[in-house]
Amino acid sequence: MQPAERRASLTLAGVFALRMLGLFLVLPVFALEAARLPGGDDPARVGLAMGIYGLAQALLQIPLGAASDRFGRKRVIIAGLALFALGSVWAALATSIDALILARALQGAGAISAAVTALLADLTRDAVRTKAMALVGVSIAVSFALSLVAAPPLASAIGLSGLFALTAALSLAGIAAVAWVVPAEPARPADDVAVSWRRVLRHPDLWRLDVGVFALHTVQMAMWVAVPGLLVAAGLPKAAHWQVYLPALVASFLIMGGVLFRLERRGYLAAVLRVAIGLLAVAQLGFAWAGADAGIAVLAVWLVVFFLGFNTLEASQPSLVSRLAPAGARGAALGVYNTLQSLGLFAGGALGGWLVRQAGATGVFTAGAVLCLAWLALSWRLRVPAATPKAVDPRAASPTA
Repeated sequence: MQPAERRASLTLAGVFALRMLGLFLVLPVFALEAARLPGGDDPARVGLAMGIYGLAQALLQIPLGAASDRFGRKRVIIAGLALFALGSVWAALATSIDALILARALQGAGAISAAVTALLADLTRDAVRTKAMALVGVSIAVSFALSLVAAPPLASAIGLSGLFALTAALSLAGIAAVAWVVPAEPARPADDVAVSWRRVLRHPDLWRLDVGVFALHTVQMAMWVAVPGLLVAAGLPKAAHWQVYLPALVASFLIMGGVLFRLERRGYLAAVLRVAIGLLAVAQLGFAWAGADAGIAVLAVWLVVFFLGFNTLEASQPSLVSRLAPAGARGAALGVYNTLQSLGLFAGGALGGWLVRQAGATGVFTAGAVLCLAWLALSWRLRVPAATPKAVDPRAASPTA
């Protein structure tokens, strides 16, 4: 990476990490703490308060992604972080579950994933973009692992209101980073600003990637309905689950870093993507085969296989979307991609819960394997464009960025 690319990658990964840490810190304790609010004795309303965030994200990823094409990435990112901060303050001050539901919807309205990934794509060359996207993936994974460890003691010390106040502070730190640390976004030709929705929505390879990210996060959320129960059955208490998750994440990133980027440089990215999908299917079959009597070591092995496929796809797919997107429509294309991602999170949670009730954990993993194999078949005709070595010219930055 060139110095400007390294700075952009690390800073935007940090912005993602700050925002996701603010989100993840709440999740491990949300249901228990929200139940103490007036109206919190209704599990359906507590569930709505948790889930409405993702629904707002899904509805606004495309509009805000397209807005970043027209009005500039940084402006949209800062506005989205400001909305998230306002929603966090509102949530901290909420005195009822209904007020918390509205606050969570406002948090979700700050849907900046498409704008951030589009800006990262603008500031990096094709040849290093997968590595840049991988840094974002690492930052999210670290934020998730840190939240599993830090959330319970923080909730005991400052309560749910304090956690939401902390998320607001983290969002403000993200705004400062975008405004003063992230390099200026490059100028885009005026005729590129008009987004061609027809070209985005009719692009077959973009749709293969969009369907792929939906499948990826459907499988992720569905299996997470079942995996914690398997770990508990294996004798590992809930508070200690991070002791399995964190080493599995680290191992997967080490393997990915040693293999993915070398193969990408040699032109094998399409093969890597298909192998990663295959690893997901193998992991699902492995969990199904292990069953409820599996030991911790066996479950840890299959978690490493899952995370290796998952993290590889999380890094490579957005990179491919940015390469395949029509000129001037990168934000819109990534908006569609992130919308399907959010819908996959919703579908996976709902489907996983239903399958656990109907067929147990084995049913969840069997369905996940079938979905991954269908996705693998769909991806077989995916065309991966060659990476362009063109360097980012910092002198081409927009004076208004």
